[in-house]
Amino acid sequence: MFHPASPSERPAPTLPVQVRSDTRTAGRTALRLATVQATRLTPTPLTAQSVGEDVQARSPNVPVGLSRVGVTGVEKVVRIHDELFFARLSCFVDLSREQKGAHMSRFEEVINEAIGEVVLSEAPFRAETLARHIAELVRERQGAHRAEVSIEARYPEHKPAPVSGIPTQEIYTLHGQAVAFEHGTRCVVGVSATGMTACPCAQELVAARARVRLADDGFSAEQIESILRSVPVATHNQRGLGTLRIGCTEDCVTEIDATSLLEIVEASMSSEIYELMKRADEVEVVEKAHARPRFVEDCVREMIAGVVARYPELDGASFVAARQENLETIHQHNVVAERHGLLAELRSEIDSGELAARQTTLEAWLSTGTGAGTGAGAGAGA
Repeated sequence: MFHPASPSERPAPTLPVQVRSDTRTAGRTALRLATVQATRLTPTPLTAQSVGEDVQARSPNVPVGLSRVGVTGVEKVVRIHDELFFARLSCFVDLSREQKGAHMSRFEEVINEAIGEVVLSEAPFRAETLARHIAELVRERQGAHRAEVSIEARYPEHKPAPVSGIPTQEIYTLHGQAVAFEHGTRCVVGVSATGMTACPCAQELVAARARVRLADDGFSAEQIESILRSVPVATHNQRGLGTLRIGCTEDCVTEIDATSLLEIVEASMSSEIYELMKRADEVEVVEKAHARPRFVEDCVREMIAGVVARYPELDGASFVAARQENLETIHQHNVVAERHGLLAELRSEIDSGELAARQTTLEAWLSTGTGAGTGAGAGAGA
């Protein structure tokens, strides 16, 4: 029978030499780890060099200047009186071949400062004024030759429905853009609005079928034309987004109100639309749209004509851009039309009936500021 040995009879345990060696090694390792951890937890004394070194001011490894450096997607909500404006901003400067990087934190600092100085002190909100102020401050703070700022702000307008007069709040987009040079600043103001268009082509096809059917029913040609003039002819519709921008030179003095631009954009489409309408308003909008069928191309041409007619005093060196996008209802695709150019180019084309020799782009217009405008300008208020 097995009898376990008593504690006094059991041999004293011994550890192999290798185990004792591992224990000593583990102890030294633990001591080293504790020392490293303690070193990491001990704050490094701050020196003037570690705090004040301007890494961005160093020379880059590749001495090439950069066209645009900055920030995008900066979002701000601004309250002016009882209205809220949601704004999205982008801000850029050019960068010297001798400078490694821009000071990114200064963009945010300048934007906040400009909002406090410009936006909160004015009514109505003027996106181009804010863009101008930010661009000029950023150019100065970053030591750049050129600074560019773009702003898109969603804002409300209150207007009555066309027949009932019921108040409705419509949301529009206000655009502001500025490019600051040492000699001055060029600004672009604009708006985007949604409206309704009725297709002229489909309406003509429907009218042609109606003529045949009415003739088969015994109506005379005169009676048929009278009927078609009196009864709206069916067609397919689109919801369209119109955008109109006007760029003014460095010596701007003419004031351009956003409300005026909205009137031009909405009038370019077949009809305005309203968020809240009664039945009488609905039939008014539908009949108006079908009485003014327009292609996407027509909308752009109407916007250009509206600017030429509304601003005869505006400098010909000013820039104009019109864009219309229609969301098709009988196709999967959308349709787009655009026109851009100097106001002088557009006036000449309308007056002479001949295509302008060139169509200046916004990028080219913003990049060629010379400070030699002849006295026109803008400020757009919502």
